[in-house]
Amino acid sequence: MDFDFLDGYLLEQRPPKEQVVKELLKRRHDAAGAAAFYRGIEMLGSKTPDLTLIALRLVLAGKTADDERVVRLREIVERARAGSDSNEARAAYYRELQ
Repeated sequence: MDFDFLDGYLLEQRPPKEQVVKELLKRRHDAAGAAAFYRGIEMLGSKTPDLTLIALRLVLAGKTADDERVVRLREIVERARAGSDSNEARAAYYRELQ
């Protein structure tokens, strides 16, 4: 499954969160542990916290969305959004998901 729309939102805040939420709900993945995230996203819609999207992205990559990984990926996302070292942050983001 292609997650470019979710990665784009997390790294660059594009496309808008509303569009990302619609796509996630339309193209649900059956990864273990993902169902609970989808239920939360259904309830919250565009008010879904970015941390939830980050945790879901980890699950969709086959990773455990434990506190340590979510915090580490959140820090990487924040660096990418800040733009100061966005190329390195993007590389770190994809390494984290491998």
